[in-house]
Amino acid sequence: MATVILVRHGRTTANASGTLAGRLPGVGLDETGAAQAARVGERLVGVPLAALVSSPLERCRQTAKAIAAARPAGIRVATERGITECDYGAWQGRALKELAKEKLWSLVQTQPSAAVFPAGESMSAMQARAVAAVRRLDAAVEAEHGPGAVWAAVSHGDIIKSVLADALGMHLDLFQRLHVDPASVSVIRYTGTRPYVLATNTHAGDLSWLAPPRTRRSRAKRADDAVVGGGAGPSATP
Repeated sequence: MATVILVRHGRTTANASGTLAGRLPGVGLDETGAAQAARVGERLVGVPLAALVSSPLERCRQTAKAIAAARPAGIRVATERGITECDYGAWQGRALKELAKEKLWSLVQTQPSAAVFPAGESMSAMQARAVAAVRRLDAAVEAEHGPGAVWAAVSHGDIIKSVLADALGMHLDLFQRLHVDPASVSVIRYTGTRPYVLATNTHAGDLSWLAPPRTRRSRAKRADDAVVGGGAGPSATP
């Protein structure tokens, strides 16, 4: 089983101005966002990342580079189109306060599975390709690095929410109940039994507990099962 750390990019100039950036080029981190990305890098220093993957959009690549720069030995940043931002089509570049007046806005809030952005992507298609990409990458990391491997993916708010919803067994129509802030960290551990959501929308705190325990491979399979009563946590001695 592998574990993915889902990182939303830091705050951007578009976030600060209330604009839906979508896939528009040239949208980068603002000063606050750069500082947020640096703090995420500090949080991940104690985690032995097997891979670092980013959406190809600039704001995510900047955040991923800050994570890589914080690591003494560095790490290569790979890009993955499957976790890029939703294609908001004609909505991108417009002010959120204006979009909130559109009829489609209400559908996005209450029944996102039926929402299709004009000249863009449906939210169902967004979730399907994002979940497929994360699960494929997770399986590849485990195959190469073994059970317990940890990797990080830097992506976007709606993308991360849709992946979390899938892991929680939530219908896409409920994914607006989740919140994913800029530079927040969420964590999912995939196993042969089920995904486990270990954290959502965290902003601070040590993450070194995500380092894989030194256990015999024969014991790793037992970690696929939920512990009755909740267990003793990641610091417990096997």
